[in-house]
Amino acid sequence: MKKKLILDVDTGVDDAMAIMMAVADPSVEILGITCCHGNTILENVLKNTLRVLKECNRLDIPVYRGCSRPLLARKIHAGDFHGKDGLGDVPDPNAPGLELLQKKKAVQAMIDIVKENPGEVTLVAMAPLTNLAVAVQLDPYFPQRLKALYIMGGNTESRGNTTVCGEFNFVADPEAAYVVLDRYTCPTYIAPWEFTCRMSLPWSFFDQWLAQDTTKAAFMKKISALSFKKPQSENYQKIIAYDFNPCDAYAMAAAIDDTLITESEEVAVSVELEGTYTQGMMVLDYTGLLKKKHKAFIMKKIDLEKFKQMLMNSLK
Repeated sequence: MKKKLILDVDTGVDDAMAIMMAVADPSVEILGITCCHGNTILENVLKNTLRVLKECNRLDIPVYRGCSRPLLARKIHAGDFHGKDGLGDVPDPNAPGLELLQKKKAVQAMIDIVKENPGEVTLVAMAPLTNLAVAVQLDPYFPQRLKALYIMGGNTESRGNTTVCGEFNFVADPEAAYVVLDRYTCPTYIAPWEFTCRMSLPWSFFDQWLAQDTTKAAFMKKISALSFKKPQSENYQKIIAYDFNPCDAYAMAAAIDDTLITESEEVAVSVELEGTYTQGMMVLDYTGLLKKKHKAFIMKKIDLEKFKQMLMNSLK
């Protein structure tokens, strides 16, 4: 029986990697892809998602329009890393049009799909958590019907990548992240920023990955050129010493195969909403002061050889 997934994305380059990984895995059935503001504006996210699916010959997978702005926070994007269009600023004149989108909106689609498959659907959240926060507001029982939730976001050591102490997905909608970590009581697995940095892969693997003689590899090489030019530079390495970090792909890989996770810790989590430097920072409650019954699994280590093979397979 195939694993049923909903992917919630803000399709930039790493989302593209994650989508292609899921599409390539024969054990997976993608029931829908819901789109959210984030790496770029929602219109670009929608176009990018369809463009990635076209490269995979999977335009049969339904794509839904989600939230275009955060619940309360000011909108931010990541154009300096992903490109202004979110996909490396290498437009495709033959990219699919938005007429291919489903008429139903993303949040309602999420709720309906999970109602039709209670206890069977894993939700993989790789964007700001706005769609998920709205879903639980509309249907308080939505989280209970999920099989599991996998999140790429948050941080565990207050090392930010967007603000001093905040990771992009949580900073882009702190209130939504707070709601999700407070009200989603299904099994929850989080791939935080520092974990992805520690599990990053050598640039030699990145080159080997893109050197595969396939149309998918050529596509990935084109869209990722801008994003990974800066991290490979000598000056950048002096400031932030990490290698190839396909952030969203870690959460996706774990959702596809949970045996990938070799070390995790179970702890109650929340999100800081008010700090000058810490708004959007994930809070880990080791002392039990929050008195939360539900705890999340914080990913700490994965089987990197298995992960590399999943990445290789995604571009075959």
